[in-house]
Amino acid sequence: MEDGKLTDAAREKLRLTVERIERLEVEKKEVADQIKDVYAEAKAMGYDPKILRQVVRLRKQDRDERQEQESLLETYMIALGEA
Repeated sequence: MEDGKLTDAAREKLRLTVERIERLEVEKKEVADQIKDVYAEAKAMGYDPKILRQVVRLRKQDRDERQEQESLLETYMIALGEA
């Protein structure tokens, strides 16, 4: 890229890349809105959205990693006199 000049092919590839990113951003917002709706529905059914978010986050973790973190949390809470 000399002096900010792009070949026609490079300019086209850049345009296509930007348009792809823009489409993905729209899709990401749509999915985020759908997730928000599901949490609202769950709340209407009596579930606690904050706890559901925690469950989803924990299920993403490896079981051993999660158990190690829970053990450390318990150790810290005991050390602070909170358990």
